[in-house]
Amino acid sequence: MIYDNPVIKESGGYVVHIEFCTGINLNCNICVQKLWQALMELSKSGIDGGIEEIVPAYSSLTIFYNPEKTCADKLRKTVLQQWKKLKDKKLPLESSLWMIPVAYGGTFGPDLEEILAATKLSYESFIAVHTSKEYLCYMLGFTPGFVYLGDVDDRIALPRLKSPKSRIAPGSVGIAGKQTGIYGVESPGGWRIIGKTPIKMFDPRRSPPIAIKPGDKVRFYPVTVEQYKQMEGVYLTDLSTSQGEQNEH
Repeated sequence: MIYDNPVIKESGGYVVHIEFCTGINLNCNICVQKLWQALMELSKSGIDGGIEEIVPAYSSLTIFYNPEKTCADKLRKTVLQQWKKLKDKKLPLESSLWMIPVAYGGTFGPDLEEILAATKLSYESFIAVHTSKEYLCYMLGFTPGFVYLGDVDDRIALPRLKSPKSRIAPGSVGIAGKQTGIYGVESPGGWRIIGKTPIKMFDPRRSPPIAIKPGDKVRFYPVTVEQYKQMEGVYLTDLSTSQGEQNEH
């Protein structure tokens, strides 16, 4: 359920948390995107120069602010004013479509065999399902460059592993419930790994360090081992696989 008005709370440490609903909901995330883009424009224009960072998530926004330039009460008023303007408007949301190559199965996707057994899908059928749609980037987290995408087809939606792995390689593509995601850096993780992209998703030397942003779309396509080797280590924007678009919501 989407709240009529966002719930705004102070989280301590000069942080304001704004929640629109509970759980994962596409329409709720559109609300997040609307307010995020509006507040980013305000921040860039200097109208509210106290905003230092805005982090969008599945159903919420977190604002980090400078207490010497603004305060929680002022931000609360700004948020509610902006939401009143945006709530019932259809606005063009900036979005890019990214085509991401993936080598599926084998050493690239060590959990795929178990998934095929559970879903009773063939290798080819699984890849066809996973690559058949555009996924929305709901948010970035829990490690640098991790891309949370949804929603996965019910036929291949399996829960997280009961026991997380201590090491998952950067570029690994996984599934957890209705989500699919890409690991930007090496980290522990509990997602079922189905493949790996040769593309470098996260580079701290670049600005921004990750090209994909919340609200963007991602579509996967399969590649062979030979193709994987040819593209290995190429940064996403250098692959020239994005298409800019605007969608009204």
